[in-house]
Amino acid sequence: MSTVELICINCPLGCMLSVEREGDRIISVKGNTCPRGEKYARQEVTDPRRTVTTTIRTEESIHPRLSVKTVPDVPKASVFRVVEEARKLVVHPPIRIGDVIKPDIANTGSALVATSDLLQ
Repeated sequence: MSTVELICINCPLGCMLSVEREGDRIISVKGNTCPRGEKYARQEVTDPRRTVTTTIRTEESIHPRLSVKTVPDVPKASVFRVVEEARKLVVHPPIRIGDVIKPDIANTGSALVATSDLLQ
């Protein structure tokens, strides 16, 4: 049996979590003050995921970059592949918040989505 110590990032409380596990099986989560803490700990220990936020180049626009993010979160191990693929993208206006820029980026099953408008 092993123990993993984490700080919950779901709310400002920042609870100190202790996850006891045996192999891939989680035995217990302690230290959380709400159910979100337990859910976060289980996810972080078994399948850590991250939201990738970055910018991509634009052409034919007065704005040189467009802000984007991944939806849903991508596996933590894929973050650098996502950023590398995003670095190669170039977009042209018009683009609206929520438009999918690249579906299934880096074969993660997540889309790269605009987080701002690019209208000119």
